[in-house]
Amino acid sequence: MRSEKHHKGWNEIKTNDSWAIFKIMGEFVNGFERMSQIGPCVSIFGSARTKPDQPYYKMAVDVAEALAKSGYGVITGGGPGIMEAGNKGANKAGGTSVGLNIDLPFEQHDNPWIDPDKSLDFDYFFVRKVMFVKYSQGFVVMPGGFGTLDELFEAITLIQTHKIGKFPIVLVGSDYWSGLLDWIKNTMITGMTISPEDIDLIKLVDTPEEVVHIIDEFYRGHTMSPNF
Repeated sequence: MRSEKHHKGWNEIKTNDSWAIFKIMGEFVNGFERMSQIGPCVSIFGSARTKPDQPYYKMAVDVAEALAKSGYGVITGGGPGIMEAGNKGANKAGGTSVGLNIDLPFEQHDNPWIDPDKSLDFDYFFVRKVMFVKYSQGFVVMPGGFGTLDELFEAITLIQTHKIGKFPIVLVGSDYWSGLLDWIKNTMITGMTISPEDIDLIKLVDTPEEVVHIIDEFYRGHTMSPNF
């Protein structure tokens, strides 16, 4: 009797999983159709908890503004903190400002600096992550938490394994990121869990001008197109 009850519950889960495919497919189709019309963009990642009076918020505004003035649109996760700062900087410079929003029980809400026709909503993190990777010409990674690290290491892994072509990955903030890079060099490379050249996929800078220079220099020798 108990076994039948457990099997019934399991079968209901399997049925719900099958129907979820259509919702997932819908998010992919909507995302591909809308993002494919936006043009070359750079994604800016960072903490949703960063306040407007904090230095890295202002830095993110300046980075986004500099990118927009150089002809790049800006994509963020659409929420508060560094994401808001990125959209604000792009908007301030008259550039394309995209927000890929995710439905979360806390922290996340749309920020007011996203172009009204370029605000997309997602229920699934993995669909949203595909949009970042497919349509970004580079990743600019400001100080952030687990979500920021997730996006950073996903991009590095996909490039390292040749699942996507190489594109610029720029960390902003030596005081925040130096410890992580030291650990990668001293522990991962020393322990031979990654190759020494893998660290070359990441650049560390402290100014908006350096961010733009790295991305501009990369695209002097590469075409801009979706990454897969």
